[in-house]
Amino acid sequence: MNSFDTNLEKNSANFVPLSPLSFISRVKDIYPNYESLIYGKRKYTWIETYKRCTKFASALTKQGIKKGSTVSIIAANTPELFEAHYSIPMTGGVINTINTRLDAETIAYILDHSDAQLLITDTQFSPTMKKALEIYGKKIPIIDIHDDQAQLKEGEGEKIGDWTYEEFLELGDDNFNWSLPEDEWQAISLSYTSGTTGKPKGVVYHHRGSYLMSTGSVTAWNMPNKLTFLYTVPMFHCNGWGYPWTAALIHAKIICCRYIIAKDIYNLIDQHKVTHFGGAPIVLSLIANADEKDKKDIKHKVFVLTAGAPPTSAILEKMDNLGFEVMHVYGLTETYGHILQCAWNDEWNNYPNSEKADIKARQGVRYPNTEDVCVADPETYKPVPMDGETMGEILIRGNVVMKGYYKNKEATEESMKKGWFHSGDLAVVYPNGYIQIKDRSKDIIISGGENISSVEVENVVAKHPAVSLVAVVAKPDEKWGETPCAFVELAPGKSATEEEVIQFCKENMAGFKRPKNVIFGELPKTSTGKIQKFELRKKAKEI
Repeated sequence: MNSFDTNLEKNSANFVPLSPLSFISRVKDIYPNYESLIYGKRKYTWIETYKRCTKFASALTKQGIKKGSTVSIIAANTPELFEAHYSIPMTGGVINTINTRLDAETIAYILDHSDAQLLITDTQFSPTMKKALEIYGKKIPIIDIHDDQAQLKEGEGEKIGDWTYEEFLELGDDNFNWSLPEDEWQAISLSYTSGTTGKPKGVVYHHRGSYLMSTGSVTAWNMPNKLTFLYTVPMFHCNGWGYPWTAALIHAKIICCRYIIAKDIYNLIDQHKVTHFGGAPIVLSLIANADEKDKKDIKHKVFVLTAGAPPTSAILEKMDNLGFEVMHVYGLTETYGHILQCAWNDEWNNYPNSEKADIKARQGVRYPNTEDVCVADPETYKPVPMDGETMGEILIRGNVVMKGYYKNKEATEESMKKGWFHSGDLAVVYPNGYIQIKDRSKDIIISGGENISSVEVENVVAKHPAVSLVAVVAKPDEKWGETPCAFVELAPGKSATEEEVIQFCKENMAGFKRPKNVIFGELPKTSTGKIQKFELRKKAKEI
């Protein structure tokens, strides 16, 4: 032990666990009257948001929510979902945001696997939630969010809970005394992602990682204080890429957007002078290809972050021509969101628009809060040459890699072999160090920003009585980035049409997961009988 380790111990004066909850404590003290959230006619200041969060946290504790408790929430981008990112962790509990597009069976699985102790649900999703709860089969306290702005279809809007959100809020104390976690490694969030086994895996975040992702995003995106952020990213995706917490750090104004419609996006940008928003490439496509009657002439600079399936250079060029400044980023649910950014160099400004768009389509270089990223042979761990041609797997390490997969030791260990998180994405590295994805070693299809397990789709298609063998791969799609494409071998003496198979899938899984194309014929196989998916990917591109 050297002198720098002697009588220089950690204590409460010199070491405080990192947590994004500290951001809202600061903003309510310094900028209490700055607007925090706007949703239609509802408007809140930061002090009002803080008080609502703490009061709701108090009510949760009275229901037995404490350190290590899971609270599940399925909701659209409304103030309630934003508040949950603070109120639930304030109790020591873990927020589990559920994808609103999932089917009842998957939601039931998540409720069970996550050990959910309380459920918050938007009444728009009541039909699906009632089915999910029936499958789940356990008693659980339920809080309803009833949103007057929801465009309800027949059967939607039913209250299935024990309280409304506002009724439950009133059960809390106004002066609830919450505290930061004692350990920054403590879990803050549980998000489920599609896995190659077909069953979603629970990704666990800690307070430290969420804090660092928030600060890293501010630096990487050059986010100024008091910006206006349009929430088009679903807050169930990596906790909305972490921006509920980032917003408090920079006392931003959040504009909630329930429905991702081009007309609404343009109107909100114009009305509130939105400066920043994020979205999958499909959101960019929606904006760029909107009807002229739905567009607004945007007279101020709007910065856009896009992630998910790699955006096409054509879409990036269109967005640039409309006056939007787009930065392409890359990440995974397992990395709290972004770990690579296509950081722009001024020397590229004079390049032709098409060439600039090609560069922007690359995933880029590591985020400020990402300690190390390399593209290497996954067996030897030798980095690939920076030639823009040789492929390797993207490997990641740092404080923004998940704690692991919830109750899945084997999958956790497999994903973090040799001290690296294995992304499963195959990429090249250009001479300037910029990374670009070329293929996926995992058979995950990213459609409209949603992860779809090819195995899950295959399992459903295979249940069709006429199907003998099936393989599902990604088919490039201008609108969605990618869509599932099913290649099917029919059983002897059986017949089926493309429409019949798609309808069968529609009845047995979430709509966004079903294949958009079904191709019949013998599947290419190796000598050992393994389906050659790389051959099918080639065919899918030609369809």
